[in-house]
Order: sequence, then structure tokens, then C-alpha cells
Amino acid sequence: MKRTNTRDDHPRIAEIYNRYLGHLLQGERQACLEIINELIENQVPLKSIYLQVFERSMYQVGTLWETNKISVATEHIATSVTESAMGLLFPIIFNAEHCGRKAIVSCVATEYHQIGGRMVADIFELHGWDSYFLGGNVPVTDLLRMVEDKQPDVIGLSLTLYSHLPDLLRHIHSIHNAFPDIKMLVGGQAFHWGGRDSVMNLPQTQLLDSSPLEELENFIISHT
Repeated sequence: MKRTNTRDDHPRIAEIYNRYLGHLLQGERQACLEIINELIENQVPLKSIYLQVFERSMYQVGTLWETNKISVATEHIATSVTESAMGLLFPIIFNAEHCGRKAIVSCVATEYHQIGGRMVADIFELHGWDSYFLGGNVPVTDLLRMVEDKQPDVIGLSLTLYSHLPDLLRHIHSIHNAFPDIKMLVGGQAFHWGGRDSVMNLPQTQLLDSSPLEELENFIISHT
């Protein structure tokens, strides 16, 4: 599989992150897009952009929202800006040589925060997998039909709000009952608030916890 980039991280990535986050919290879309274009032009690895800019900033936005330090409107604008910024990387991501492996990535029913799941789907594509991102609030019956249709090698389930953990567990049990051999990856900001023990020992289920996108990449490399 061909690599998209081999250079080390941009030497000013921490400074650039702080600048990006400041613009993001102000909803300054054009400024954020200019920063991402700067990173692309400097051939910063896409992994670094996802880990050190997108993932890190959205976790910070989520924490600020959950602790009532920013409004729902600010969180929604930050999500919209980030999705636009991620779109700048699509020509590189979808140029990867495909390896014949497939992944379905979805948010559980009642979970509308979909950007983490979209990041996961993009990382699969970057490594040459065919990823099917179903978005937010996907009923388990619809997810099961998609699994039956696509026959993926792995299913990724994203959870942002801890209060939706019971829905995630119902999804996991339903998937395992219908497709007992399919591996499931679960993760998201919800697990910063608890719930790890409820999923860590479930069959065919792996929690992406301490550094989700890095752990995801390790899984992909070991299964490609």
C-alpha cells in the first residue's frame, strides 16, 4: 500500500494548533481552512493533522461544551468548520491504494455527534480500506441490514455522550448476536466520563480509549 506522506510533523504544530483552536471557537471558518491548507502545503502527515489538530481540538470543544463553558451553538459551528476542514484532505485520503478490506462506521441511535465517527472512517480510507460511514442516529435494525449487505471486516461504533451508553451496549449485543464473528471497535469522548468496564470484556469488542485514532491505526495496520 502506498504511503501518503513520510515527513516528520511540522515543527510548529503546537503553535499552529493553538491558532487553529482560537479561530475554531470563534467560528472563523476561512481562517481555519487557511491553516489546514498551510499544513497540507508543508506536507505535514495527514495522521498528524487528524491527531494533533482535528481530534485534539474537537475533544477540547466537547469538554468546553460539557462543562457549560461554550454554548451549543458554538459547539455546532466548531463541528461544521471542522467538517469543512476535513474535506480539504479528501483528495489525498481517497487516493490511497485499496486493499480489499471493509469497515462500517456508525453512531448509535440517539447519538447525533458524528464527527468522531467520520474521522474514524477517514482513517480507514487513508489506509486503503473501503469505509462506509453511516452518520449519526442510526437505528440498530438499519445498521444490521447494512452489515448483512456489505459484509465488513470490522464495525466501528462512536459514542460522544455518556448518557447514551445503554444504546451503545444494545447495539453491541445486537450485532454480536447476528454476526458473532465480526470484530467491533468502540470509542468516543463518552468514555472520558466512564463506562470503560462495561465494554472492555464484551466478546469481539475492542475499546479505543487513551489515544483513539492512534489505537485505530495500530488495529488497521495489524489487520491489513
